[in-house]
Amino acid sequence: MLYAIEALNISKSFRLHHERHSSVKDRILHPGGGTHTDFEALRDVSFSVEEGEMVGILGRNGSGKSTLLKTICGVLQPSSGEVRLRGTLAGLLELGAGFQPDLSGRDNVYLSASLLGLSRRTVDHLFDEIVAFAELENFIDTPVKFYSSGMYVRLGFAVAVNVNPDILVIDEVLAVGDERFQAKCMDRIHQLKADGRTILLVSHNADQIRALCNRAIVLDHGVLVADGSAGDSVRIFRERLLGEAPTVTGGDAATVVAISTVTTPTGRFDARSGQAWALDVVVQSETSLTGHFVMEIRSESGALVVRTDATGSAISLIPGEQRLSVRIPAVHLLSGRYEVAVGITNERGIEVLAWRDQAAVLEVVYDGRATGLVDMQLDVTVY
Repeated sequence: MLYAIEALNISKSFRLHHERHSSVKDRILHPGGGTHTDFEALRDVSFSVEEGEMVGILGRNGSGKSTLLKTICGVLQPSSGEVRLRGTLAGLLELGAGFQPDLSGRDNVYLSASLLGLSRRTVDHLFDEIVAFAELENFIDTPVKFYSSGMYVRLGFAVAVNVNPDILVIDEVLAVGDERFQAKCMDRIHQLKADGRTILLVSHNADQIRALCNRAIVLDHGVLVADGSAGDSVRIFRERLLGEAPTVTGGDAATVVAISTVTTPTGRFDARSGQAWALDVVVQSETSLTGHFVMEIRSESGALVVRTDATGSAISLIPGEQRLSVRIPAVHLLSGRYEVAVGITNERGIEVLAWRDQAAVLEVVYDGRATGLVDMQLDVTVY
């Protein structure tokens, strides 16, 4: 088995200074350098990525995701541990990383590509393709310090993906730019994945990780807490977020809600397309609250089929255990196996109080001829 990336017991610490000398006199009188503490951003993180695999990294802000990627890319050196790479690597770590602001876009393309090990002759052949992808034909000879944030990311991404690296590392930059360019980036990533490139992707969008990646790892306070299928890791990521602390305060007590079981009245989780479907959800609440019940349905491949409005189904809970009876008037899905997730949000529909991935599996039988995921009902009138 060939590994493109091996992270072996990676730890990284930073020194945080709380006081700094403001004058030469202070330095002479207090040579110790002020007070400081050591912050451990990564602690003994180990994982491997096979060649051709696409792996996502999930974690809250401050969990160590960006530090890990910078260590893999060689921007930071680990305090302990080792990173082993097999093949050429292109990293898109932050907006315009490595660009020289006083140089033109043209010069920065050649500079960035040379740092990735490409010769000038090779870049000559790729240059037009890079500029066309970035859609910067009219600005390529303008100094990049005059570029907008969208122009920055388009040029940086265009260089990274068009030099055809063996390993591509992307840190959250796909959130920048308009929807059309984001879709263009996604198409290019799918192409690189189909070509057998190794891709490491950090995103706050758990749905994006589940849809794109074969596998995902979860970091929490610098520690690797999950490494498995994208679906399992997303579930652990969400459960860990919910389990950390209460999310809503009511009066003097914190509101804690849990979804314990999900069943159907008939004991079965199958349905014929177009027919009604029902399920019972058992909820335990420590205090009274008003919130909303939400549901999402995904295909077996992880693609999101539907997610209900977070403020659509209002519920009121009292302390103790209660049963929610949920009925869907018609399920117009095509034949297949679908995973159902359920949750409860707060009254404003912003915060998730409880969530359960893979709460049920729905087997659908469809007798029609439509293709895709949903049987779209049409009402056509000739006039």
